[in-house]
Amino acid sequence: MYKFAYAEILDEAGSAGRDRERQAFDHVMDLLTEAQAAGTDSPELRSALLTVQKLWRFLISDLADSQNELPQTLRVNLASLGLWIIQEADRILNDPSRDISLLLDVNRSIRDGLK
Repeated sequence: MYKFAYAEILDEAGSAGRDRERQAFDHVMDLLTEAQAAGTDSPELRSALLTVQKLWRFLISDLADSQNELPQTLRVNLASLGLWIIQEADRILNDPSRDISLLLDVNRSIRDGLK
């Protein structure tokens, strides 16, 4: 009986974690969409890009944690994708005329995969 209750709690904790991750991605998507509307060299663009980087640094740290229960291959692939996202955000910060559409698309795909 206790094992079942513990497993149920772990399932709920994982579900709650995925909900928080989705919320974080939703927030990032909102910021990127607002930044895209505001245009290049806007404070919204800089803020959105820094927030994207902050999210992905956190996620990469979590993916690198030995306690992370995702399959190793998936963790490595997501971390690699996260590093690309951080680097792409840096490129856009250095050249605000670059398009952020790809960042939007990639983050949207990952967010949708959390459902």
